[in-house]
Amino acid sequence: MSGDSTVHADHPLIHWTEDGALHTARWRSESGMAPPKRVVIADDRTNADQAYRLACEGTALLWRGDFQNARQLLQALARRADQKNDKPKRARKTDPASAASAAPAPLAAFHLHRQAQSQRARTLAMLLLPFEADYTIPLRRAPDVQLACNQAYGRGEEPFVASLRELLGLIGAHEWRRTGVELAQLEQRIHPHYGVFAPIRSEYVALVDQAPLPPRASLAFDIGTGTGVLAAVLARRGIEHIVATDMDPRALSCARENLARLNLSDKVDVIFADLFPAGRAPLIVCNPPWLPARPSSPIEHAVYDPDSAMLRGFLAGLAAHLEPGGEGWLILSDLAEHLGLRTRAELLEWITQGGLKVIARSDVKPSHPRASDATDALHAARAAEVTSLWRLASA
Repeated sequence: MSGDSTVHADHPLIHWTEDGALHTARWRSESGMAPPKRVVIADDRTNADQAYRLACEGTALLWRGDFQNARQLLQALARRADQKNDKPKRARKTDPASAASAAPAPLAAFHLHRQAQSQRARTLAMLLLPFEADYTIPLRRAPDVQLACNQAYGRGEEPFVASLRELLGLIGAHEWRRTGVELAQLEQRIHPHYGVFAPIRSEYVALVDQAPLPPRASLAFDIGTGTGVLAAVLARRGIEHIVATDMDPRALSCARENLARLNLSDKVDVIFADLFPAGRAPLIVCNPPWLPARPSSPIEHAVYDPDSAMLRGFLAGLAAHLEPGGEGWLILSDLAEHLGLRTRAELLEWITQGGLKVIARSDVKPSHPRASDATDALHAARAAEVTSLWRLASA
C-alpha cells in the first residue's frame, strides 16, 4: 500500500494506494514542506525502527491506527533522530576542554546546527494524519483539535493530510494563545497567535519599558509590531498615540486582539505597512529579527532576517520618518555577531549610512536556559550574548 505525490498549479496533492484503490487528498504544511514523494500506510503494528528507516529515506507514513500510539511512535522517531547527537553532547559535558578544542568555528557550528535541525524536522514530519474538512481526525482516541486548527488554518474547506508533528505544534500554539505570556511590565498577559513570535524573552521588553522617553513624545511608531507588546508598553508609559505596523496578517490580528484585551485600542492603530507608516514621529521603535539567515519555513521569519533586510531597511528609512529631535529605538541582540553572521562594524556602518548617530545604548544579559547549557551546540555564542536598545537620532 503506497503512493506518490504530485504538485498541481493551485495546491499540492498527496496520493497513495490503499486496499487496492488510489486515494488523493490535499497536502497541508505550514512549514512550507513539499508533499512527500512516496506514502505508505502505517498502523499500530508498525515497528519504530522500520518507520524511522522509511522516514529517513523520505517515505511518509499515513497513520490508520490509534492516535495515542501515533504520538508514541513519533516520540520513538525523535529519540532515534537525536541519538546521532548524543556522543558530541556527552563529550562536551564530560570533557569541556577537549570538546572546545575540537569544536567547529561559531559560523560553521551555526550552519551545522541548522542543518541538523532541518534534517530532524523533515524526518519527524514523515508521520502523517488524515483530517476531515471540519478538522476532526478519523482515528481512535483522537483529541478534539478543531479550535486549534481553526486558529492556525482558518475555516476548513476540504479533507487533507498533515504531519502529526505540525498538529502538535498547532496544539502547543493554541495553549500559548489560551494561557498567554505574563509580562511584569504590563502586569497582564500577552496572548501570541500561531506563527507570531511570543515575547518569552522579556529582557527586551524591559529595555523598552525603562529607556527615557524623548521630550514631547506624544506619538510613536512601532515597526513590526508582532503581538503588539511594545506598542502596549509605550501606551502604558503615557504615549498618547501609537501606530503599529506589520505585514503578516496573523500578527495584525494578534496585535489588535491583545490591545483590545488590554483596553488600549483607542491609543494604538494597527495597520498593514512595509516598515514605516506615512508621516513622522518623535519616537520610532523596532525589534527586527535578530539573525541574518534564511528562514526554513514561513513561521521562522520572526527569528531570521535574510541579509539583515528588515534591519537595514529600518536604519535606511529611520531619519526620514523622525521628527526633529526625535529618537529611533533599535532593539537587537548581538548573537549574530558572536556567530559570525554579522559584525559590529557592519551595524555601525549601516547606522552611519542612514544619516544616524548613536546617542546612548542600554544592554542586558539574556536569562534564557540555553545560555547556561554547556551541551548546546551554540553555547559559547549564547553565553556571550547581550541584548541592546540602541537610541538613535538624525546625525
